[in-house]
Amino acid sequence: MNKSLATKKLELVCPAGTPASLRAAVDAGADTVYLGFRDETNARNFPGLNFSRKELADGVAYAHDHNAKVLVAINTFPKAGNPESWHDAVRDAEAVDADAVILADIGLLAYTAEHHPELRRHLSVQASASNTEAIRFYAREFDVKRVVLPRVLTVEEIAALNADVPVETEVFVFGGLCVMAEGRCSLSSYVTGQSPNMNGVCSPASHVHYEEIDGQLVSKLGDFTINSFGEDEAAGYPTLCKGRFSVEGSVSYLFEDPTSLNAITMLDALMKAGVTALKIEGRQRGRAYVTQVVSAFRKAVDAASRGEALPDLDMSLLTEGGQETTGAYQKTWR
Repeated sequence: MNKSLATKKLELVCPAGTPASLRAAVDAGADTVYLGFRDETNARNFPGLNFSRKELADGVAYAHDHNAKVLVAINTFPKAGNPESWHDAVRDAEAVDADAVILADIGLLAYTAEHHPELRRHLSVQASASNTEAIRFYAREFDVKRVVLPRVLTVEEIAALNADVPVETEVFVFGGLCVMAEGRCSLSSYVTGQSPNMNGVCSPASHVHYEEIDGQLVSKLGDFTINSFGEDEAAGYPTLCKGRFSVEGSVSYLFEDPTSLNAITMLDALMKAGVTALKIEGRQRGRAYVTQVVSAFRKAVDAASRGEALPDLDMSLLTEGGQETTGAYQKTWR
């Protein structure tokens, strides 16, 4: 590992689902924003989100004018024999002076390394690279400069990786959790026919509907009932892995409880583990959410870099279900 990475100030990488969110993130103190084109080349391909080519050019200019960087997520997997849209996305990201592309597919990594060698390459969490051998492979074969680590590693495991790999690492610190091995989820595609890994949509809104049944509000994804809510319960979005199901007479959240990752109290440990960048999840969230989360982490990162105690920051109103967890970082995640 480049030992200077261990002492660098943590880079704050923030979500931008829209041009307004990009400006909000930059204004709130983001070092870097990440975003995607308005098509299936990125893993947040939802109506009303993402960027046209002109919006991206304008966004890059705004970020660069404010000393922030822009990463373009091209992190879905191209259809066999039809990679043109993904090749176009790489070309267009470079054309507007994006600072890096975030890629998952090996074929697309090879294409980018050959045809756009000057464009910096990051490895998406969708690639699920979580061990030394995998990370060294991507660095050696495709000159990947940074790896976004899956949310399954402890701080100790991250430190061990950083001591043995020749790239920067980026870790998630706030937002939604993924219960599956990232980049390998088949639940949504099984129910809706739309794949998070290829079409960029998990539990797409086009397949969501709600029904009133026996005084309960029932949420459905396709033909599957995901949850049922009483009058005093807030109705959540029907994401399959966060559904509440009846199994052998017991009703529970079978895969994952609604909760959000929050590692804001662990910044010092992550810094000592050699992490380069902290990633906030939330490209589907509005600019008010982005402003609040980025502002809070800006204060926390600055305090950590000065060796000061973290400010008292209550993030509970921004978490899913009003609950938070440190996830796998401290081996408390189920």
